[in-house]
Formats: sequence, C-alpha cells, structure tokens
Amino acid sequence: MPDARLERPLTARSPFELRVHLSREVPEPDVRMALVTGDMGFLHSFTTGATVDGPGVRVVAWTAGCMWRCRFCHNPDTWTMRNGLPVTLTRAIDELRKYRHGLKVMSGGFTLSGGEPLMQDRFAARLFAAASGMGIHTALDTNGFYGDKLSDEELQTIDLVLLDIKTWDPERHREITGMDAAPTLAFARRLAAARRPIWMRYVLVPGLTDDVDDIAHIAGFAAELGNVERVDVLPFHQMGKYKWQQLGIPYTLAATAPPDAELVERVCDVFRDAGLKAM
Repeated sequence: MPDARLERPLTARSPFELRVHLSREVPEPDVRMALVTGDMGFLHSFTTGATVDGPGVRVVAWTAGCMWRCRFCHNPDTWTMRNGLPVTLTRAIDELRKYRHGLKVMSGGFTLSGGEPLMQDRFAARLFAAASGMGIHTALDTNGFYGDKLSDEELQTIDLVLLDIKTWDPERHREITGMDAAPTLAFARRLAAARRPIWMRYVLVPGLTDDVDDIAHIAGFAAELGNVERVDVLPFHQMGKYKWQQLGIPYTLAATAPPDAELVERVCDVFRDAGLKAM
C-alpha cells in the first residue's frame, strides 16, 4: 500500500497558507538520507498559475527549511524542514510532467522557491535536471547562502536565478537575517562568471531596508555583475503576520505599514540610475 504521508495533496490554497508538522512522522534517518540522496524533498506546497516568480506563467514548488530568520519573512512556517510535506522525487517530477506542454505554450516554466531550496540541494539539483530534460524553463529563487552546494554542471540546468539581496551593510544584514551576506555576494559573482542570468529581488520595508545609500551600494554591485536582467522591488506586506502570531514567534514589524507608491518608485529609480531595469 502507498505511504499515506506521501499521498497528501501538494497544492495549498495559497503560498500564504500556514502548514506545519507535515513530516513529523518521517523517521530522522529517512530525513538525513533524503538530504544526502535527493530521493525525497520536503515541500510547503505547489502552486500553479504563478506570474511573479519568473517569466511567463509558472508552476512553483515551495520548499520547507531555511537557515535565515528574516524579520520581514511572510512564511516563517517554512523555516522548519519538518513542517513541509514529504514528496518523493518521482512524484515531484510526475507533477511537473503534467504541466510541461502548457508551460511551454504560455512561455512559462518551473520555479523552485522556499524557504531556502538549497537547504535540500540534492533534491533541488535532481529536480532541475529532470525539468530541464523535459524542456521546461527553470528558475531558482534563493538567498544564495548555499550556492556553493551546486556544481558548475548543475548550474547549467538552471535558466534563471531569482537572487534575494536583503541589505548591503554587513552588520545590518546580520541584524535583519541572522546571517552573513558574504556567501550570497560570492554566489552572485559566480553566477556572473558563469553567465547565468539573475533577477535580483529586494524587499522594501519602511524604516528597515529603505536607506538610499545602502540601496545604492546594492545597485552598483548588481550593475557591475553584468548579468542582472532586472531588479524586482518587492513592497513589504503583512499577509504573513498571522503566521508569526500562530507560531508564537516575536514579530517586530507588526506596526510597520507597507511602503507607499512614491517610496517604491524612488527606490526603483536608484537601481535605474545604475543602469538596471527595475520594477
């Protein structure tokens, strides 16, 4: 009989749906083996019809597990890998196969997001290889911290990297994410050397990531890389606020309002002044 844990629906009502403890019955040795082999991954959900996670209309798989603790994260339930649904590599590939023709017609593709997908680097690499083999455009949405876990050959199966840059100042970066920015910047340079295109993503939080001088440093860095095709300035929102509350995690931005259109445009202009396409 099939394992009921692996037959639960993959599709969530939205990527903002709170999902927890979906892998708590998976034995710890099975989890460790999955991380080594990539035979199984741990996913928050699949969504279809996405239009903001790469070009065209896309299928997005949201992984569980992240080493960063961003103060503005809208999916803190994806921090813990065991909150994700255990999904065999075979099942994930079969799910993608259902959409391959439609994705090509709609000039779309497959995006692996999270959480942080490279917490499960073997599953990610094998899933990208399978998608690429089906002729599906592939995109990786990552903070880049574990970029060195992918070989040069594996990078060639990823058509686009959506690279999240949180802030520039090293101390500020540690304050916002809990982690060092250096590995992310090193991965960006490696992608540039390998001529792999980047869409850079920047979350704009009033009072936290709206310092124009800091943003100008990011813009200059991105422009020097030569492979950043566009910058997406993502306005902060409160759609994940309830998750922090239900998970019992202190949330320091409860009173922070989204940026107004004027601030968003001003930040976009900083990137445009560096010669980048920003939106």
